Amino acid sequence: MGNRRQFIRQSSLLTAGLGASFIFPTELLGAIRKNVSPNDKIQVGLIGCKGMGFANLTSMLKNSEVEIVALCDVDKNVLAAKTEDLSKAGIKKPKWYGDYRKMLEDKDVDVAIIGTPDHWHCLQLVDAIDAGKDVYCEKPIANSIAECDAMLNKVNANDRMVQIGQWQRSQPHFVDAIEYVHSGKLGQIRLAKAWAYQGWMQSIPVVPDSPVPAGVDYEMWLGPAPKRPFNKNRFHFNFRWFWDYAGGLMTDWGVHLIDYALYGMKATNPKSVMAIGGKFAYPDDAEETPDTLQTVYEFDNFSLLWEHATGIDGGNYGRDHGIAFIGNNGTLVLNRGGWEVIPENDRPHWSENKGPKIEPVPLQTVEASGLDLHTANFLEAVKARDKSLLNAPIQVGYDTARVCHMGNIAFKTGQRIFWDPENSKFMEAEANALLANAYHNGWKLPTG
Repeated sequence: MGNRRQFIRQSSLLTAGLGASFIFPTELLGAIRKNVSPNDKIQVGLIGCKGMGFANLTSMLKNSEVEIVALCDVDKNVLAAKTEDLSKAGIKKPKWYGDYRKMLEDKDVDVAIIGTPDHWHCLQLVDAIDAGKDVYCEKPIANSIAECDAMLNKVNANDRMVQIGQWQRSQPHFVDAIEYVHSGKLGQIRLAKAWAYQGWMQSIPVVPDSPVPAGVDYEMWLGPAPKRPFNKNRFHFNFRWFWDYAGGLMTDWGVHLIDYALYGMKATNPKSVMAIGGKFAYPDDAEETPDTLQTVYEFDNFSLLWEHATGIDGGNYGRDHGIAFIGNNGTLVLNRGGWEVIPENDRPHWSENKGPKIEPVPLQTVEASGLDLHTANFLEAVKARDKSLLNAPIQVGYDTARVCHMGNIAFKTGQRIFWDPENSKFMEAEANALLANAYHNGWKLPTG
């Protein structure tokens, strides 16, 4: 037990480090990058230049054939800051755009990275494909099930390479863990769990609306979302906690972790969903999405349980995030720090204990950057013009985002809701009313 606690402790420390591993000093890029023939260059434009958008770009720039030719952001302050960061690596100033549609008209751009808030992903991916670009799109792919459907149809009807930013699909120890799950050694798996306990997330104090900051095109930032006065709580990182733009922790961390729960169980459509939770930690703060949530998905022969909580680190198995596959012979626990197998004891009678049913597997870790492997995998598919090479194609993003949105819909309705796979809708009218978000300000949901 002492050794296992030590493993978990080391895992937690590694996980904490992984949270910052995407912050790669751009000045180091200059030492990595080599001269490449113009004929071999892949020219990239980035839409949404903060956070994971810039992390994805930085990761791609570790591959010398990638050249950044355009930055697009509604905030000129961000454009200036990121251009300055790139200059530290000796990268010349890219072209600036405030309207992503203008960037997509740029013939110099081969690949578009979409790093904007969730409510923009559908429009920008569809428009990028129509413009003939390959796309690396951040997760979750969409802010509604209707958007998921539109994006899947568009990508499948075209020959563009589209990778979704669910980079754990390229992380070696995640791949190894799923191979073990699929080996059958765990026996019948009755329950899969996925969870995110985010102790670092504190309350977001209510603040009054304020003038739009200088250099920000707020109308463009809102796009298809409802028109509201500017409030800094809804801008940049914290957009995640407001229904107009995103789906809270369910679609933020849930997309990563539920993806692997579905992958391990070879599952897509749940039969039913129910959810309970609310704003229990910070009931009076500014965010709208629940800070505490438990969601139960019913599948054939197993259940999937999602849990999240902000302001708490004490998750299952001593881990603040993870996935567990609970089988008759043992449980496999997986997170960004590694994976291990905890055996069940063979107990033919309550008074007997013949020892473990299977061999324990101590914590397995891999020293590798899943993000760097993921962007390299995307570039490989781009060069080969082969969708089958992609580790996270549109279908992966579609299946997971849709399941996450189902959980949020169950929470909003307060009902146990049932999915009709033949008609791709719920059996409850109240749930079906939440399949799509209304588009505003002249923007239209793509339909073809």
